[in-house]
Amino acid sequence: MSRCAAAWAGCVAHRPGVCASTARAHAGVRIAASRRIRLHCAKQPPYSRRPRHLHSLTASVVGAQQVRGAPAVAPANLAVFVSGGGSNFRAIQEACAAGVIKGRVAVVVTNAPQCGGAQYAERLGIPVLVYPSSKSAKGCTPDELVAALREEHGVDYVVLAGYLKLIPPQLVRAFPRAMLNIHPGLLPAFGGSGLYGLRVHSAVITSGARLSGPTVHFVDEGYDTGPILAQVSVAVSPLDSPQQLAARVLAEEHKLYPRCVAALCEGRISWREDGIPIMWTAA
Repeated sequence: MSRCAAAWAGCVAHRPGVCASTARAHAGVRIAASRRIRLHCAKQPPYSRRPRHLHSLTASVVGAQQVRGAPAVAPANLAVFVSGGGSNFRAIQEACAAGVIKGRVAVVVTNAPQCGGAQYAERLGIPVLVYPSSKSAKGCTPDELVAALREEHGVDYVVLAGYLKLIPPQLVRAFPRAMLNIHPGLLPAFGGSGLYGLRVHSAVITSGARLSGPTVHFVDEGYDTGPILAQVSVAVSPLDSPQQLAARVLAEEHKLYPRCVAALCEGRISWREDGIPIMWTAA
């Protein structure tokens, strides 16, 4: 009997009504179980985070925990895309500053240089790029945008935070499984071209649905069609106005999105064989 088994047998033997032979039997079961656990853990994928600019995610969890002894990783560089006031951008920036997200906002991209999100970035000294061009501002081409993000700013992940333009295919291909968006409805319902902001909440109320809430999903080349990562449900009252529902959903967005971005930066997202992402809880 091993030293661990002997110690376990001694503990069991001191219990009232347990003989020494029974204690040894219990010890054998305990040691065998521990060996099976160690064998199972050994088969799990090791901790890994992809090198910068190699935008494929590697499973980095055993069960719902990161592997113990995982090496420290450098903070990820984020590009945040905004078109409006940028409240989700602010929530992400504050989470980065507080160390909740192991990353930093390296650059902001906007189609509306005068929007609140872009002005907030400028006050913080964060570079702002314009995409696409408009009548009031000259912006990057898709290829120039990809080059600026990857080469000039070293971006690891792209985060869409109320960005209302369709992402160009070149950018989607440059950041596979490395670009997130948040939508104010429970996808796949109430999504697609033209459904954003109060339009989503109006459609939810009109439908008579009793639940709504934000959805965080990976970005593909369509509107709101990428793989869903996380959702939170929010109760809908038949007497809600779009503004009332929007306020409750937005409060959940500000909690959900930083958690998802943190998981992305820490490599806590793995993928099923059918392309469905899984977000694991931090150890």
